[in-house]
Amino acid sequence: MARWMRAGRVEVDTDPRYTIVRLRLDSAPAHAGHDVILARFDFDPTEGTADGYALTVALDLGRARDLPVYHRLPLGPPPAGIPAYGTVTCLCRPMRPDSVRGTYEVYTRGLAQLSGRIDATLYFTAWDDSTRHDTYRLRQQIEGVLWP
Repeated sequence: MARWMRAGRVEVDTDPRYTIVRLRLDSAPAHAGHDVILARFDFDPTEGTADGYALTVALDLGRARDLPVYHRLPLGPPPAGIPAYGTVTCLCRPMRPDSVRGTYEVYTRGLAQLSGRIDATLYFTAWDDSTRHDTYRLRQQIEGVLWP
């Protein structure tokens, strides 16, 4: 289950010295009232060693109560719709996040819960080789609980 937070906007921070990507919430008063979903999905495609990976996705929903139900909302940088950010954790070449493209569809909105489905592709570039790119497909149900 994902955490759905009413905190602020999402910031993505990369460290120029290390292959680290941080997803952070900016809870400054100027961004108060934004609803954010943070979700992590773990995958282990085969029984071999070192082929599993984890995708972490952050969606800045604005005001979740204003989102239409059963309507596919585009993901991506403004003005696309919902700003979305992703990271990948794996025993592979370190990858820097580029973008997230796809849709998010809200199924239900309650007082302290939100459920929907993400259908997106996450794009990454190798830290040490800007010509190498990887993509990860994510089609998952996301159920969030309000985290104060």
